[in-house]
Amino acid sequence: MDEGKEEKGRNIVVAVDEGEQSMHALSWCLINIKLKHPQDHILVLHVKRPTLVYPGFDNSAYLSSHDALSSLDRRDSEMGSWVLQRAQKLCTKFDVKAEAKVEEGDPGDVICEMVKVLKADLLVMGSHGYGQLTRSIMRSVSSHCVQNASCPVLVVKLPK
Repeated sequence: MDEGKEEKGRNIVVAVDEGEQSMHALSWCLINIKLKHPQDHILVLHVKRPTLVYPGFDNSAYLSSHDALSSLDRRDSEMGSWVLQRAQKLCTKFDVKAEAKVEEGDPGDVICEMVKVLKADLLVMGSHGYGQLTRSIMRSVSSHCVQNASCPVLVVKLPK
């Protein structure tokens, strides 16, 4: 490589949620990738699930659902802010500047779409460590992304 040229960094998306697994994956990425390749760009992505509403059969259920829906939306927004604050503290600990983004929708689909839109070179995410049966019933986000993302996916497991 020419000494006069600056190497272009890779775009790395790190998907985070409220679990320790995703914060461990972010920490692993910062230590093992970003600190060794400072030119890389890190985007921390949190996807908040849409609030599902199951309407009642009478008007009373509908009338109270607006307050409940507002409360759930507020809780989800606060959770998203809390997750990104934790991620930002971790980045600050390693003296790394990272961009943060919150999206809404089905986490697996949104992560795969964002990876495509952002032209990511790598997706890093944590694993909850569920067994095959649990993953198939609960629809594992990491399994979905491994199968559908348009870039390589690195799934980081918590040490035992």
